[in-house]
Amino acid sequence: MKKLLLSSIIIIIGITFIGRLSYLQIFSFSEDQLLEDPAIKAVYDYPERGYIYDRTGKLLVANQHAYDVMVIPREVKPLDTLEFCSLLGIDKPKFIEKLRKARVYSPRLPSVLVPQLSKEDYASLQEKMRKYEGFYIQKRSLRYYDTQSGAHVLGFISEVNEGDLKRNPYYVAGELTGRTGIEKQYEELLRGKKGVKYIQKNRFNRDIGPYKEGTLDTPPEQGKEIHLTLDKALQEYGELLMNGKRGGIVALEPSSGEILAMISGPTYDPALLVGRKRSRNYTRLYNDSIAKPTWNRAISAQSSPGSPFKALNALIALQENVLTPTTTVRCYNGFYVGRTKRGCHCGGGIRDMNSGIYKSCNAYFANTFRKIYDKFPTTDEGMDVWEKHMKSFGLGNYLGYDLPDGLKGRIPSKEYYDRWYGDNRWASSYIISNSIGQGEVSVTPIQLANMTAAIANRGHYFTPHLLKKIDGQNIDIPAFTVAKKTTIDKKHFEPVIKGMTDVYKKGTARWVQVPGIEIAGKTGTVENFTKIDSVKTQLTDHSVFVAFAPADNPKIALAVYIEHGYYGSRYAGHIASLLIEKYLKGEITRKGLEKKMLEKTLEHEYAKPYSGQPFKINEYGW
Repeated sequence: MKKLLLSSIIIIIGITFIGRLSYLQIFSFSEDQLLEDPAIKAVYDYPERGYIYDRTGKLLVANQHAYDVMVIPREVKPLDTLEFCSLLGIDKPKFIEKLRKARVYSPRLPSVLVPQLSKEDYASLQEKMRKYEGFYIQKRSLRYYDTQSGAHVLGFISEVNEGDLKRNPYYVAGELTGRTGIEKQYEELLRGKKGVKYIQKNRFNRDIGPYKEGTLDTPPEQGKEIHLTLDKALQEYGELLMNGKRGGIVALEPSSGEILAMISGPTYDPALLVGRKRSRNYTRLYNDSIAKPTWNRAISAQSSPGSPFKALNALIALQENVLTPTTTVRCYNGFYVGRTKRGCHCGGGIRDMNSGIYKSCNAYFANTFRKIYDKFPTTDEGMDVWEKHMKSFGLGNYLGYDLPDGLKGRIPSKEYYDRWYGDNRWASSYIISNSIGQGEVSVTPIQLANMTAAIANRGHYFTPHLLKKIDGQNIDIPAFTVAKKTTIDKKHFEPVIKGMTDVYKKGTARWVQVPGIEIAGKTGTVENFTKIDSVKTQLTDHSVFVAFAPADNPKIALAVYIEHGYYGSRYAGHIASLLIEKYLKGEITRKGLEKKMLEKTLEHEYAKPYSGQPFKINEYGW
C-alpha cells in the first residue's frame, strides 16, 4: 500500500512538472517572459507614424528615415572607446553616462545610445559596427514637414522620458512619443503599433535565427493618417502676416466649429525640432522669455477682450428686456462713475444700439451694463444672470477643443468680487469696466473667435476642433458635432449683427472693407499697463478685431489679437480683412495693404518700455 501511494505521488508530481513545462514551452509566451530568457533577444520593428493632411488633402507632415545606435549593456565587450566615440560624434564622458543610464534602465534590454543619425552618418558607420559587440543600428522614422507653418498646432515628437515609461507600459526606452499639439493629442492614432521579432541566441551569445521560426513575431501596424480641419494656404498666409508681430489669430467655420487657422506669433519652423539638434533648438526657443515663440498665444494668452465684448452686453440687455434696439443714450464724450469721468472716442451725441455698436460708444454700453444689474433686487442676482449668459458663449472655461493645453480665461463671479470688496459691499459701478471688455474679464483668442461664431450662427456654436478625418473617414464625435446653444434667443441677434455690419460700412472699420464681401465685425482697442520700476505705466494699446463673413451666410469667423498694435482697425482689422479675402476669394485684390502688412513689424514697440507717439490716419487707416 505504501509503495503504491509513494509511486502515485511520484507519478503525479512528474505529470505536474511535465504539464507545466509543456505549457511554458507551447502555450505561454508573453513578451515579459520571453525577455526574461537570456537566450532570446527582442528586436522591435517600428511602424511609420501616420501622415497628417489639411482639410483639402494637402500634405502637412510625413516621415523621413533616421537611425538610432542601440546598446544592450550586458553584451558590450571591451572596445576602443575613443575610436567609437569619434565615429558616433560624441565625447567620452557623454558615452560613459549614456551607457550607465542604459544599464540602470535594463542590462539586457536595448536602449538608445545615439539617436537619429542622418543617412550620411549611418552610411559611414554601418560597415564598422561589427567591431563593437553589444551595439547595433536600428532604423527609425522621424517627422518631415511639408510646411514651415503650424508648429504650435502640429506639435512635435521626442524621446520618452522616465515619467512616460512609468505611466505607459507600451513604451520602452528610446521610443518617440507626441510631446505637444496634435502629435500629443492623437498619439495613439498616429504612432501605430510596433512589431517585434524574437531572436534565438546560442551559448556563445550569438544570434542563430528566429525564435520558434518566427511564429511569435508580430508585424508593425502603421499609424493612421489624419486630416485636420486646417486650411494650409490660410495658415501659411496668416503666419506671413504676423511677421514681426506678437499675438494670436483663430479662424473658424461657424457651421461646424472646424478650426481653419490657428496662429501664434512669433512662431518657428517645426523642422527645427527634428533630428539630433532638436533638444538644442528647443532649449533656445523655450528660453526666449521675451518673444516666447513656443507659447501658443492662440489658446493660452489671456487678455481683456476690449470692445468686441460690447456685442455680448448688448445681447444680454435685449434678452433681459432692459432696453430695445431703439433705446437711446446721450454720450458726453464719456460717462461718469461717481464724479470721475471715463472717456469715449465716438464723438458724443445721441446713441442707439446700432450707432453704439458701429461707433463703439463707451457711454452707451456703460449705461446698458448698469440697466442689466438694476433689473435685479441685489447685485449678486444680477451678477449670477450676467455670468450665466457670458459663459453660455464658451467664455470663462475650457472650450473642449482637441489640443492638450490652453487656458480658460475669466468671467468673474460674485464670489470673485466678494473676495475683493466684501459681501454686499459692491455695485455695478465698481465693475463698470466690464461693460467695455476691460476690467476683470479675460479671454483667449480662440474664445473670442468662438464667441464670434456663436453670434454668426444666431445663438449656437460647435466646439472648435482640429480633427476632420481618420484614414479618410469623416469623424462623428458628438462633442464636436452637437451644437451648443447660448442663453440668448435667436430674435435678438439681428440688431446686433446689423450694428456689426455697419462697423465696416460707416463705423470704426470703414477703412478695411473688402470689395464684394459683406462683413460683420467689431474693433477693439485694449488698454495695456505694466509696472516699470514699481510704477504703473501705460504701454501701447493692443489691437483686437473679430469678424465673420459673409454676414448673411457665414463661412468664416475669426479673432485677431495683436499685442501693442495700437487701435483695433490698425493692425488686427487689416489682418482680419486680408484673411477673410484670402479664404473666400482665394486671392488678394488690395495689394498695397497686403504689402504693408507683410512688411511692417512692431519690433520697435516691443523694444521700448513706452510708446505714446501720435499718428495720422491715411486711406488705409494708418
